[in-house]
Amino acid sequence: MPPERLKALRLRAELYALIRTFFSQRGVLEVETPMLSAAGNTDPNIDSFTTAFNGHVDAGARQRWLRTSPEFPLKRLLAEGLGDCYELGRVFRNGEAGRTHNPEFTMLEWYRVGIDQRKLAGEVLELVVAAMHLVGREVRTRTTTYRDWFRDSLALDPFLASDAELQQALANVRIDGAGLLRDDCPASQCALARVVRCDDVVVAERFECYLGGRELANGYHELNDTVEQRSRFEADLVKRSARGQNEVTIDQRLLAALSMVPDCAGVALGIERLLQSMLATDDLRDALTFALMRLD
Repeated sequence: MPPERLKALRLRAELYALIRTFFSQRGVLEVETPMLSAAGNTDPNIDSFTTAFNGHVDAGARQRWLRTSPEFPLKRLLAEGLGDCYELGRVFRNGEAGRTHNPEFTMLEWYRVGIDQRKLAGEVLELVVAAMHLVGREVRTRTTTYRDWFRDSLALDPFLASDAELQQALANVRIDGAGLLRDDCPASQCALARVVRCDDVVVAERFECYLGGRELANGYHELNDTVEQRSRFEADLVKRSARGQNEVTIDQRLLAALSMVPDCAGVALGIERLLQSMLATDDLRDALTFALMRLD
C-alpha cells in the first residue's frame, strides 16, 4: 500500500475517534438513522439517487431514495424528545465526481437544543481547530456576516446592489474564503432555517464555514413551523418541475413531527473536505478510501 494512502486511512480513523470524544465530553448522543427513505430531498440544487424496493407490498411505496443527509430522521428523533444528538455516516448526491466532489461521502451532522446558530458556529470552530491540531496545524479564524463579507470584499451591499452590480463584482474578483465563517444570509437562502428581520432586511438564521477556500459546513437555527416548511418544499417542487428535474416526494413524516421539534440549531459538515485540509491536498479523492473516479 502506498504510504500516502495508509496515512489517509489512519488519519480518518483518528478523526473519527476525536469526533466521538468531542461529543461524548459534551453529552451529545451518537445515533444511526436509515440510508433509504420513502421521501426525497426537494432542494432543486441537489439530485438524489433512487432505487426500487422489490419486497412485500405492505412495505409501502416501492420507490426509495438514498439519503442526501440524515437531517429529516434526526429531526424526528428531536421531536420525540431525544435531545442533543449527532450522526456520522455516508450520504449520497447524484451529480459531479472528480477532484472536488464524490457522489458518496461522509457527513457529520449534529443538533443542539436550546441554542441558536451563532453559538453552534462557535462549536463548529472548536471541532475544526481540534481536528487540525491532530496534524500539528493552527487555524486562523474570522467571523463575519454575509453583508459585511460583501462590503469588505467587494465594497457593495448585497441587499441593496442590483443584479448587474453583483455580477460585475463577481466577474472582477476571485473571493478568498480561507478560514471564513459567515452568517446572516439572505432570506432567499433560508432552506430549512428560520428567517428574521435584521436592521432593514430579512435574513436567514444560518451560517457557512470555509476552510482553506473550501466550503466545509452549513448550519441553521432550525425552522419548526410546519406551514412555512411545507410552503418552502412546495416552492422547491415548482422549481424542480420548471428545470425538468426528477419528481420528488415530500417527507410527510418530517412535516408531521416538525412542530414538536424543540428550539435548536443544527449543522452538517463534510468529513472529506476536512480531511483534505488535514492532508494538505487539493484533490478530494486523496481523502477517500475508494473514489468513484481516479484519472491518475
